Amino acid sequence: MAISMAGFTANDTMTKFVSASMNMGQVMLLRGLFATALIALLAWSQGALANPRQTLHPMVALRSAAEALATVTFLIALSHLPLATTSAVLQALPLAVTMGAALVFGEEVRWRRWLAIAVGFAGVLVIVRPGADGFNAYALLALVCVGFCTVRDLATKRLPASIPSLLVSTVTAGLVTVCGAFLVAPMGGWRPVSGESLGLLACASVLLLVGYHFIISAMRTGDISFIAPFRYTALLWAIVLGMIVFGEFPDLPMISGAAIVVGSGLYTLYRERVAGRGRPAAASTSTAMAPDGL
Repeated sequence: MAISMAGFTANDTMTKFVSASMNMGQVMLLRGLFATALIALLAWSQGALANPRQTLHPMVALRSAAEALATVTFLIALSHLPLATTSAVLQALPLAVTMGAALVFGEEVRWRRWLAIAVGFAGVLVIVRPGADGFNAYALLALVCVGFCTVRDLATKRLPASIPSLLVSTVTAGLVTVCGAFLVAPMGGWRPVSGESLGLLACASVLLLVGYHFIISAMRTGDISFIAPFRYTALLWAIVLGMIVFGEFPDLPMISGAAIVVGSGLYTLYRERVAGRGRPAAASTSTAMAPDGL
């Protein structure tokens, strides 16, 4: 799980670096072409594309649309916010999924976990700082991304077991790529692509698959309640890579808010484990907390 989070965060780092020389629509298109080709090849080799009619299932469509919107909002926020800040806001996703599972599916969530969810979102407000001098409107966009990711994860929980994960990932990656193509012009038009940028986007796509492979392996072989907290290592990777690559040093409100969010998430996982759930909602069903286009 920790290796998976490193792969996903390194992908985000490369994507943010490239966004300095091209708009995010172009980034989504180019990275999406690489990612779609790789995931489709993997899906074909595993026989996941044998029944393409399964892509017409409503939950596949809902999940893919939510992931595409989450990717758009996430990448725009990522290009305007420090890497660690974006990652810190995304740590609220397990809390949002727990709340969504209770409101949409009627899953039992008792007062302790409701309190933890409230405290966690208070931590998000500490990070976002609405009304303060350090407020950045793009932090709210990262919070909107959490909403779309929640819809994605709840839709994933309702996918029939007969639909292969790789088929869903292929459809999602393709839709994200198409969205990127439509956004190139509105976001400023096509810019010349250097060999370095193209190489970084190709590496980012490979890192997506590395993260995807390792998290699936972790989910299949480990105890969900035990390994889910290791998702939070993504925040540590984001802080370290943000300092090394971009010279971004987190301030006290960001660190304090992130600590509150992570603490609330860990407590929620603990309460779900105490309640005896085999697959806690707060573990999230996505491949990563942040949208990855897969």
